[in-house]
Formats: sequence, C-alpha cells, structure tokens
Amino acid sequence: MFHVKQKDKNCEIIAVANQKGGVGKTTTAINLGAAFAIAERNVLIVDLDPQANSTTGFGFNKHRVERDIYSVLVGETSQKEAMLDCSLQFLKLIPSSRNLARFELELISEDDNHLYLKRILKPIADQFDYIIIDSPPSLGLLTINALTASDSVLIPIQTEYYALEGLSDLMNTIKRIQENFNSQLMVKGILLTMFDERTNLSKQVGEEIQGYYKSKVYRAIIPRNVRIAEAPSFGKPIQMYDIKSAGSRAYMSLAKEMMLR
Repeated sequence: MFHVKQKDKNCEIIAVANQKGGVGKTTTAINLGAAFAIAERNVLIVDLDPQANSTTGFGFNKHRVERDIYSVLVGETSQKEAMLDCSLQFLKLIPSSRNLARFELELISEDDNHLYLKRILKPIADQFDYIIIDSPPSLGLLTINALTASDSVLIPIQTEYYALEGLSDLMNTIKRIQENFNSQLMVKGILLTMFDERTNLSKQVGEEIQGYYKSKVYRAIIPRNVRIAEAPSFGKPIQMYDIKSAGSRAYMSLAKEMMLR
C-alpha cells in the first residue's frame, strides 16, 4: 500500500489506447485500475473492446454477461445495472461482450455517433476518481468514442522493433479529435511495456522513445514478467495474483507517478 494525498473530487477519464495489438493495453487498464483502487481511489473500468479481455481478466465469463457496455450505449440498460463489483473494494467494471462488434455497423451513418460513450459517462463521473477506458486495437468508431469522452490518453508501447510503427497514426487521430470533438483531450503519457532488461533491443527502443517524447514517457516501466502474463488466466489483476512480483511493483509505481504528476 502506498499513500498519496487524496485529491479533490474531480473524476479523470483516461483512455488506454494504441491501435497496435499486443502492447499491454488491456493489462495496463486492469492493473493500473487495481493499483488506483488499492490506493483507495474509486475506479471504474470500461471494457470498450469487443474481444472483452478486460472482462475475462477480472474473472467474468464474456459469453454469460447479461448487461454489457453495448446494452448501456444503446439505452437497453442503465450504467448502474451494468456495473460489476471486482475483487477490490474500490473497483468496478462495465463489461464487454461480442455484442459490441455491432456498434460500429449500426451507428456508422449517424452524425453524432462519436458522442455515445461521453453521454453515458458524464452522469456517473462524479461517483469516481478515475474512469479507465480499455479501447480496442483499432482507430475505428469505438476508439473515437473513447477519445471524445476522455480527458487524457495513456499510450502503452511495447519496447520492441516495431514499437513506433503506427504511433504517428494514433497521434494524428488524437489531433483530429482535439480539432473536431474534444479540444481538452491531452496525451497523459507514454508507458513502456514488456521491457526486457536483458536485451539491448529493449534498452535501445526505450532510449529512442524517451529521447523523442521526453517528459511524456513515464519513469515507471513495465517489465516482461511471467506473473503478469499468468494473472488474467486466473481472473485477477497482478496485485491480487502476486503482490510481490516485479509486474505488481511496476504498476503500483505507475499509479503513484500518475497521481503525483
């Protein structure tokens, strides 16, 4: 447990986004949310990915979810009815399911289709200190909804050869969202993930990203860690699976760094 002075009640909505898959996006949404909850911040995680990995990562069966983010977005159920209690006292989840894949198809022609998520989060924001949105690995309508609804974007980047590939596309998308839908949106920071200190490649990529983005890169670095990889199969965040692991310590450090910034 770490202690950071409780801030004034003012919810921050954070989209965890990167259109490149396999960079630790869902892992970050789950474990950062858990770290905030351990610090006694009220946290809501919104699984906005049709693959529903955040949902299964908390131990819920995505095939048996009755009320999901899709049903909230289209007005079939309320936000409160869809919220699930997680294994930590201050942590809740709005789950996803494959139903969410219908969202883009059904709403692609609507003029205000970028506002659906913002509309459902605004009435409940005052109940939380942080709302973390796990975005899909694409730059489609769901990600646009996430960025439009958010105050900031957290970008996980894997420290491997193709790390920067596509990042410029994401930055351009963020710029377009700022110009057209959400002028207050900012890049919260860039998080280095799957860092292997034994390899020169991880170090070189990390140095390149830090050299280019400077203060936007968090000091906390998420290591390549077996325990992090194992935790989702047990339906637990890393802190509930192995609190003493390097992965757990890294996400706790990230949460503390974010709260102090």
